[in-house]
Amino acid sequence: MSDTSKRELAHKVIDRTVKAPLEDTRELLHRDGELKPGLGKISSVLALSLGILSLLGVLAFHFPQYLTTPDLRHKYSVDVLRQLLLAALLIAGGISLGNVILGRLRNINIVAFALVVAATAMGGSRVPVGSFPDHTPYIGLDWFILDLLGSTLIFVVIEKLFPLYKGQSLFRKEWQTDLKHFAVNHFIVGLALLVVNFLLHHLFGWLVSSGFQQTVRDIAFVPQLLLCILVADLAQYWTHRAYHEVPFLWRFHAVHHSVKTMDWLAGSRQHMLELIFTRVCVLAPLYILGFSEGVMNAYIIVVGFQAVFNHANVHLPWGPLKYLVVTPDFHHWHHASDDEAIDKNYAAHYAFLDYLFGTAVKSTKKFPEKYGVVGDYMPDGFVRQQLFPFRGSTKPVEPTES
Repeated sequence: MSDTSKRELAHKVIDRTVKAPLEDTRELLHRDGELKPGLGKISSVLALSLGILSLLGVLAFHFPQYLTTPDLRHKYSVDVLRQLLLAALLIAGGISLGNVILGRLRNINIVAFALVVAATAMGGSRVPVGSFPDHTPYIGLDWFILDLLGSTLIFVVIEKLFPLYKGQSLFRKEWQTDLKHFAVNHFIVGLALLVVNFLLHHLFGWLVSSGFQQTVRDIAFVPQLLLCILVADLAQYWTHRAYHEVPFLWRFHAVHHSVKTMDWLAGSRQHMLELIFTRVCVLAPLYILGFSEGVMNAYIIVVGFQAVFNHANVHLPWGPLKYLVVTPDFHHWHHASDDEAIDKNYAAHYAFLDYLFGTAVKSTKKFPEKYGVVGDYMPDGFVRQQLFPFRGSTKPVEPTES
């Protein structure tokens, strides 16, 4: 065999064993639509997802001082996380290997199995974690992994059990963009908290009264929590309303409103500067009033759940509760582009605030007909949406002729 023939054969082997699996995986990640059972797609996506998260988890074990969130790593059990990582590796490895043997989406499962092998070769669930400095710049990789797994397991199940739109696909259009928002918002949690804490202490520190804060902390837990949520929601309401009524601020908030399909991932679409500005505006009064640590932790759980749940593709019979608490039905109307829904339903926790301030949606329709910004002018893609407030146009997109 000539040298030329050998090179051609080598290129074919590389294309078949390396390039083809990567290209098929890349194509899969750019698709949307329903995953039909029986074709190996659901198991392949599961194996690939767990393979990616497992590899990221191993990296977090190797570099905890830079890749994990200090507030979290002091609270969770390393042993439990090791068991979860081991289970993920076993499931991803077993599924991907089985699909390769059965010839179902073989190239994609080769990539998934390679990720499992790479994670295992790097130490898997047995990576030793020694002592390390606590005050280092960090990326919230652990928060991203845990929140993605937890949110997927909880909210996808809820959406499938109680869907508002029954035919809606899990992998709907633009899910890739919102997953990037989800990831980046989690990865910059350290930077965001640093900026928020700096601004709170330097802008509002002079307003703090230790005596008044002690009075607030002496309130019983449940009424203190309800008061904390009320104070936060009042700040959220007026900040949110400003985003809609001040044109310059709307350019940032329009990113969040550009999502056209509501599900648990939709709420993640948010401009990074809006994320920080809103945190400052909402946390400032809580910082000044000095709610107890236990109440603040409970509030964080409440706001974290509602922020995801209220965007979810969920419909439940709420009864009179819908006039008191913000539900998915209530918040879906806020994201609607129907005429009667524009600039309405601002509250994040207590729906009665919108009824009190006259901004609750009034409609004869049970559910919205369409979502997104009026004129559909927001570009797709994470980077372009981050740049939009500075150079994008809010003029309606002209429909293209077919």
